[in-house]
Amino acid sequence: MRQVKCRMNLWQGMRQLSMTKNLLHRLMRIFSVPLKTLRGATRSLKVAQFCSVLNISSSLQIELVPCLKDKYAYLLYDVDTGTVGIVDPSESLPVIDALNRSDRNLTYILNTHHHYDHTGGNLELKARYGAKVIGSGTDSDRFPGIDIALKDGDRWMFAGHEVVILETPGHIRGHISFYFPGAGVIFTGNTLSSLSCGELLEGTSEQMLYSLQKIISLPEDTSIYCGHEDTLSNSKFALSIEPRNEKLHSYAAHVAHLRKKGLPTVPSTIKVEKACNPFLRTSSPEIRRSLKIPEAASDAEALDVIRQAKDNFLA
Repeated sequence: MRQVKCRMNLWQGMRQLSMTKNLLHRLMRIFSVPLKTLRGATRSLKVAQFCSVLNISSSLQIELVPCLKDKYAYLLYDVDTGTVGIVDPSESLPVIDALNRSDRNLTYILNTHHHYDHTGGNLELKARYGAKVIGSGTDSDRFPGIDIALKDGDRWMFAGHEVVILETPGHIRGHISFYFPGAGVIFTGNTLSSLSCGELLEGTSEQMLYSLQKIISLPEDTSIYCGHEDTLSNSKFALSIEPRNEKLHSYAAHVAHLRKKGLPTVPSTIKVEKACNPFLRTSSPEIRRSLKIPEAASDAEALDVIRQAKDNFLA
């Protein structure tokens, strides 16, 4: 009888513990998607805190690391394996500081494209930590220290997380984006920014349109981590050519509020960008009227006009 009673008490205790864990898990999901924690001080971006976004379903943590004047690198950390990556390190010191604070090593360096403000920290970080550099196979000769060259459609693994490589030219040739479908995040470099897209330096409007359409075909709740903190200035241009877009007005007010508090506007989502980003709204009658784009003009032609207007816009 004593053994039976002990087993009953043990079973009841395990059942109560399981119920408690389930309740805590539900509460975490309610209050932590996305979960933002405050971490440390910043540099010239005037972001009041580092901001980590914890994706509960995938065990992938993403920390924004301010660099240069208006740039973000992104520190990736897999909770299960301890694997660490950095996306687009324009300089090494802020990344080293972030790694030192958490006492972590660096395993991978992921580059969306070769520009110095996305790769400037590659060689020092590689030498210091032995990290592998990953970049585009179609532009591999321009990536400092490249070890792993990937192309459109490749599926690479970051620890236990599948990463789909999307070739997204337009800003330059050889630009790629890193899509983590399990975590629901994409790193778009300079192809897609919040309320904007990259300048057409080595590509055409047709290429940029194709790249943008590829990105926005992903699920609407996908989080977009872009290369620069320029959403506030982008919002001023967007409002100037589509002033009656109520969703844009709401988002622009939200962005202004975040920046006033010194907080980042990244990440955005595909849903928000589709509703507000003029480069994804090339068919908008209001935008076409504002910029005198003929009704018969293609979306690529409209994008080209919008890009030229943005390049000449004075906020």
